[in-house]
Amino acid sequence: MTDEELVVEFALARLDHPGLDLEEIAAVVVRRAGPDRQLEFASRNLAQRGELRGGAYETAVEYVLRVVLRLRDAAD
Repeated sequence: MTDEELVVEFALARLDHPGLDLEEIAAVVVRRAGPDRQLEFASRNLAQRGELRGGAYETAVEYVLRVVLRLRDAAD
């Protein structure tokens, strides 16, 4: 999944759950993506942070947030 596709998934989840904060929306995206994508997101995040270990779910949620915030800040 590209970063742009991830942002689209995030935006759709935000439309479905307007009352949630950004981290909660990222968690929705990770849950919807399934275990294979969760592992993909987690491994990308750990690689960006230069780490070898981390909880897959929490790290995947952090990755989704990093991508969304980075692309949002780049657009500003």
